[in-house]
Amino acid sequence: MPLMMEDGINVDDLFGEPASLELGLPSTTSTKGLAERLDEMRLLGCCQKIAWSKLGCIAYIAQDPSKVYVRYLHCQPADGKWVLSDETPLLPVTEAHGGTALMHLSWNESGSELAVVDLSGRLSIYSIPIALNSVNSLRPPSLEPDDNAQVVGMLWLNTQRSVHAFYQAAKVQGRWAYSPYRRRPIGPFHPANKAALVYITRSGMIKLLYQNPDSKWAEISAELKNTNYSDRLLTHAALVPTQAGILVATYSTCQKICVYRVLINWNPPQFDPAQQPRQTPTQFPVPSFRFVHCKVETSCNVPGPVRNNGDPSDDLQQPFPNSLYCLTRLDIILPTSDNAAGSSATPWVVATFSILPQTAPDHPHQQGPSSIIVRWQLESAPLVLHPKFDEVTTKKNSMQMKPNVVLNRLEDILCDRYVVSIDHIEYANVVAVTHDDSSVAFYDPKTMAAFNGVDDANTVTSLAQAGFHYSQDTPGLHISFSPSACAAVMLDSSGHIQLRVMEHSYGADNGLYDENNFSAAIAALTLAFCRGCGSEVNTDDVLLILIRQLSPDAQTSFINEVYRALPINCNFTEEQDKLMNHPYIPRCLSIQAALGNKGKYQQRSFASSVSWSILQLRHASILYPFFFQYNKGIQASEPHDPDVLRMVLGNTKWALDFLLYILDELFNLADEFEDVSSDQEAFSQKLKSTNSLSLIILLSSMSRSCLRFICRGLRGIHAGYANAPLTGDARVYYSGICQAVETSPAAIEVYEKFLAGVDSAVRHAYHGAGFGDAERPGPEKDLLVSGRISPVLVTAVSTILRQTIPSLRSDVNRMDIYMRDYSWLGLDSDRRTKLYQRTRTLDIIKKSPVRVSLAANGTGQSLAGGSKQKDGQGAAAVAAGQPVRRRCVRCCEVSEGSIPPRSVLAFRMIFKLGHLRACICCGMWVVELGSGSGEAGRSINAH
Repeated sequence: MPLMMEDGINVDDLFGEPASLELGLPSTTSTKGLAERLDEMRLLGCCQKIAWSKLGCIAYIAQDPSKVYVRYLHCQPADGKWVLSDETPLLPVTEAHGGTALMHLSWNESGSELAVVDLSGRLSIYSIPIALNSVNSLRPPSLEPDDNAQVVGMLWLNTQRSVHAFYQAAKVQGRWAYSPYRRRPIGPFHPANKAALVYITRSGMIKLLYQNPDSKWAEISAELKNTNYSDRLLTHAALVPTQAGILVATYSTCQKICVYRVLINWNPPQFDPAQQPRQTPTQFPVPSFRFVHCKVETSCNVPGPVRNNGDPSDDLQQPFPNSLYCLTRLDIILPTSDNAAGSSATPWVVATFSILPQTAPDHPHQQGPSSIIVRWQLESAPLVLHPKFDEVTTKKNSMQMKPNVVLNRLEDILCDRYVVSIDHIEYANVVAVTHDDSSVAFYDPKTMAAFNGVDDANTVTSLAQAGFHYSQDTPGLHISFSPSACAAVMLDSSGHIQLRVMEHSYGADNGLYDENNFSAAIAALTLAFCRGCGSEVNTDDVLLILIRQLSPDAQTSFINEVYRALPINCNFTEEQDKLMNHPYIPRCLSIQAALGNKGKYQQRSFASSVSWSILQLRHASILYPFFFQYNKGIQASEPHDPDVLRMVLGNTKWALDFLLYILDELFNLADEFEDVSSDQEAFSQKLKSTNSLSLIILLSSMSRSCLRFICRGLRGIHAGYANAPLTGDARVYYSGICQAVETSPAAIEVYEKFLAGVDSAVRHAYHGAGFGDAERPGPEKDLLVSGRISPVLVTAVSTILRQTIPSLRSDVNRMDIYMRDYSWLGLDSDRRTKLYQRTRTLDIIKKSPVRVSLAANGTGQSLAGGSKQKDGQGAAAVAAGQPVRRRCVRCCEVSEGSIPPRSVLAFRMIFKLGHLRACICCGMWVVELGSGSGEAGRSINAH
């Protein structure tokens, strides 16, 4: 007998119409795990499972909620492609919380410290001392779990430092003009500039956890709510710093939203350890809470009252039943400002209410939108007393009345999809609302008007306003945006991470091209990069878009905009000392070098080679002044650190060979151009088809100044420390420095004479063409950005090749220069250079070969920066005193050594150079082979 289904019988025919089958079963949702996620958001305000640090570290809670992993964007050494790294477990976090489920992650303002909260409300803090994938514990969690101590809201205190900000870009006479200003930090601050965070518990307690100058932690607490409340349990809390104190909004189980303003007073308000009396114990600042405004509250009707047909005379009606909606998010939004004093606009309290998927089927005829965003504006209203108070006589002639703070409800935003996240991104210029289907909507934080593309092609305030968007992707339940919001990571219910990158048409829509849209997109990317530079934020997410989506010509347009926006005067023919302290030059050179990086074993583009060489020259040029300063701090009885002298030795050899490489190439060019030296037109044409790194380095005043500083440093080390009391390895390394300088085919004085001749040729070329200080930055920028020699400098090249180089022939050993091996510099693409790159690894900081045992993984092949780390391998390496190897996520170069350095003075020197967390190219370090752990960080913290 055949089965009924084989005969094609429709089961719906057995019961009539399909719609008539109403069994009251809950409908399935499109996103797996959505019901559980919304329920989690309803019960607990702090449940952020993934967070992207401003340093570039992505931390997230795994599917096993007792574990935390980290990832990061990095350039693959094999092919130069930018991808998301493999995961690295943070074992100290799991061990500290003893297997308890973790609920919330939060980075501090700088992105260097991570707060982790578990389900019991226990809070621990970790820092990134040396690499993105290596943390150390700063503060362990409390021992006793307490359900009433569950954290419902959290805020890191800002650091007290001003930053360079950019409000917008506006077109003026066809060119973009950027609006920079110096933004003051928003308090309150820790007087000693140490870590501190404020958090609120379910029981209504507000706590301040802060670190004292001795690195020990302390805590104060106060009751946030009044004792006469019948319901003291909170589910959500939002905190935001303002100029008038911390603004706090809470939501309780009795469905009330209360707003408070909290001040933190420190005694004493300032802390300077230098002014502390030596005879008495150091007195650390002690904080206390003070509440300014309390009991500003409102009930939550969802949605707000709506009048029929807009007629004020009609009765108020509520279209959707309030009981079906639950609060799933509570936020406070501060509109941005274009002035240094910060935001002056009134803040908004934003509450997101959602109808739970498991509740909706029980009310099929009363369903409304999936989520509703309710907004209140916090405003000051005059306090109006009863007229009878006017009859009361007072002794005072006038009585000051404090304004009354009220919540004015604004128009609700209805969403037909579930809201899983609301984020204030792009340096508070955009509000991003993420839905359960992975779609992201952008709003103006001043008006909550939706950004739908380029509404005004002559003004750009953000990426979202300029037309950048996220295409709909795999649904996720947790999202975190990159520091500049150019990318985002989504975490789904299975614990898998999806990297999403912003997209733009760049003017090409439906086969047509719009120059205005392209120009606005480039201006928006420029604005994002400049904001990141001004705030010292990682900009790898901006670089990711540039590499993946822009052509080389468009990338050059971006770099030109960056030099205009920051702004950078590329002419250093006069004010050379400003070059060393310029905050933006290394960041601009870094992103230029990264755009042409094709991997560890491929030749860079020519423009990239120029910027990469200048970065290395800059590193060597600032090394020597810091070394002189380092030596001043050494006592007569204290030995010199051999590692420091080893670093100076490596950079000395590198700098000398780089100078010899320049001379060698210029000798060859002088011979090659000799047959056209008398024909200026033929000379110019041949120069256009010649890509000479040495010529660009010499003609650019920026790199030429670095060369001059290097020569000064080499002369100072050789002459000033010949009689220094050195022993052991320190004497060996110093002897190597002296030998390298003395045996060079050209003396330091010859280099300086040569640079003076180049200086003279460039100055005469500018003067002969009538170029003053206002015109010189143009040709200088062409050298840096495009590697192109402007016509005004052709005469300088002619002078260098016809006069300056021939005058050096008697002062140098040209045969020795020609026969020297320059493959280790990595500047050419010949077979010898490629062989060195594949068989040897050079330490980018010390300029010395990395030890073979660390350079290979047993098969003779170098490991990639994103390889998985083995548990416990790093702790063993540090405990055994083995050097830690780190790789730069941007340039793929490596550095190895003891972390921290063995002496305090050496540590201070490395810290001063800025290489504790970052490479010379401003890229962040990651530890390879699992050789970084909390033990290295604890030692650094002790310093």
